[in-house]
Amino acid sequence: MRPDTTQMTPVNAIEDDELRALADEAQSFITGFRWCRSVRDSFLADGVGNIVGIFLFRIEPAVIGVDDTLWVVVGDLPSAYLVCDDALDWPSALRAYVREMRRWVAAVRAGSNLDDIIPVRAEPTREHADMLASRLDCIEEHMIHESTINNNPDT
Repeated sequence: MRPDTTQMTPVNAIEDDELRALADEAQSFITGFRWCRSVRDSFLADGVGNIVGIFLFRIEPAVIGVDDTLWVVVGDLPSAYLVCDDALDWPSALRAYVREMRRWVAAVRAGSNLDDIIPVRAEPTREHADMLASRLDCIEEHMIHESTINNNPDT
C-alpha cells in the first residue's frame, strides 16, 4: 500500500521559495544515492519554511530490491529517507524520523557504536547530539503533536 498523495502538493506546484528550496534539497539528497536512477514523482507532504520539509518520492530504482516510494525529511536537521512500510502518512513518517534520530542522539551521548544507527552527516559529538535533540523536541511539540490534535476532533 502506498501513501495517499491527494492532500499533498506536487513539488512542481510549490510556490513558496523556502519550501521550494527544501524540495530541491530533498531531490538532491535522494538522487545522490547510487540506487536511485531517477525521480518519477515528488510531493510536499508538509513543511515549515527553512526548518523542515517532509516529502514523498516515487523513484525509479537502479538496484533490485530498493523501495520505489520513500519519505524524505530535510531542513535544519540531518536529511534522511524512510521506507513507507510503517508510515503511510507524513505524521507517521515524521515520528519514524524522530525515533531513528533519537537513537542516534542516544548512541552518540553514550559513546556507542553507530553501525546499526541511521546515518547522520554530522560529526558524532555531544554538541551535535544536543543540537539535534533540541530540534527533535520542537518537531515533536509543534508538528507531530499538532497533527495529532488536528486529525482527532476528540482531543
